[in-house]
Amino acid sequence: MLSNSSLYAAIDLGSNSFHMLVVREVSGTIQTIARIKRKVRLAAGLNHSSYQLSDEAMNRGWQCLHLFSEQLQDIPPQQIRVVATATLRIATNGEIFLKKAQQILGCAVSVISGEEEARLIYHGVAHTTGGSDKRLVVDIGGGSTELITGSGAQTTSLFSLSMGCVTWLERFFSDRCLGQHNFEQAEQAARAMLRPVADTLRQQGWETCVGASGTVQALQEIMVTQGMDELITLSKLQQLKQRAIQCDKLEELEIEGLTLERALVFPSGLSILIAIFKELQINAMTLAGGALREGLVYGMMHLPVDRDVRLRTLHSVQRRFNIDVAQAERVRQLALDFMQQVSQSWELDERCRLLLESACLAHEIGLSVDFKQAPQHAAYLIRHLDLPGFTPAQKNLLATLLQNQSGNIDLAQLSQQNAIPLQLAERLCRLLRLALIFASRRRADALPDVRLQADNDVLQLSLPVGWLETHPLRKALLDQESHYQSYVHWPLIIA
Repeated sequence: MLSNSSLYAAIDLGSNSFHMLVVREVSGTIQTIARIKRKVRLAAGLNHSSYQLSDEAMNRGWQCLHLFSEQLQDIPPQQIRVVATATLRIATNGEIFLKKAQQILGCAVSVISGEEEARLIYHGVAHTTGGSDKRLVVDIGGGSTELITGSGAQTTSLFSLSMGCVTWLERFFSDRCLGQHNFEQAEQAARAMLRPVADTLRQQGWETCVGASGTVQALQEIMVTQGMDELITLSKLQQLKQRAIQCDKLEELEIEGLTLERALVFPSGLSILIAIFKELQINAMTLAGGALREGLVYGMMHLPVDRDVRLRTLHSVQRRFNIDVAQAERVRQLALDFMQQVSQSWELDERCRLLLESACLAHEIGLSVDFKQAPQHAAYLIRHLDLPGFTPAQKNLLATLLQNQSGNIDLAQLSQQNAIPLQLAERLCRLLRLALIFASRRRADALPDVRLQADNDVLQLSLPVGWLETHPLRKALLDQESHYQSYVHWPLIIA
């Protein structure tokens, strides 16, 4: 039975949306119990001369908090944290809103500084996002934009700028026109805000850039829907801007993959993001696994930031589904040995190594459901589990690899993933399948000295003299595998 004392809640009273996250700790990570989001658009009710919140905006916020309050009744007060950000930092009548908000929720509400918001966002990202831990984090909110550099758990620079997708909507798209002129004005104003901090951010440097906002999430959803890879680049942003300009009016904005809920503030958020890419000379950005709310709950739980978030996640999955860890490790070592032998001719990089390794460590997850359709169950679980550190595209590729770990190969599935180019995904699939065959005895001392050579798509497998004759079962499996791979025009020669 789930104990209420094991629950934690974080509430973010943002300028565009109010969010509530309820979690519990499971195997060193967090399991989401409830997630509620409401578009309150508090910043839209802020008078730009008096900085007073309108009664309508405050009422929208209070109505939302009444929804949150019921869930909070079952959680210990010391395990709840409620923070307010940009709009309530500057609203001259913010105390009126906050006083009633605290009465509704039955707990304190903290108005945090922009710097504290940036710090919490960074820690939420550090706990939930894979890749290099020397990163630039960008979060475009409704009323402010946070930019943070850091390494591991430590931030190296923190900035909170007073521009956001709601405030930029009111300033540059209030006529509901999506013209070139509107975008240019919005971008120039954003670049002017960025210039004073750009040099400091660039001096700190980063190896990976992640976006932790609704704007970036909307972009990711558009790219997945349209079959693009998950990397956000300036050229893709410019293409989306031109598509928006073609729509002419905000009410007529239709882009495949863009939800109606996000459409209103998408052009303003897009203009800010384009300005950030240009001013900071960003090559590519991916979506973060968490942000402010995750920073709040991990902070309450006092969980350390792992250097490798993805490895922590995979170990948690292994424990949760009783995966044979020793066998997973045998398969991993064998697959990585195969990859090392062909990595140069097959152009397999560090990204491929991570994905192959992850597939090996989780390949038997489907056995926790049923042996007969274990690959299908594995794919389903990986697609639907919360896997901190893995992007949606990476999860999709892992699921596809696990579904194709044995038996007939579904090329259509491999072509639908967009984490890496199709040819690389096919090559990872081939290496995984071979590693599983050779490790099928589940003993380290039963692994032969296998040599692989790759010439384009022709893969030649060499074994010690006489090995096939003394291992008839694996010989039969390899012969069958050669047929499976030939069916999809992957030549596999066994010598």
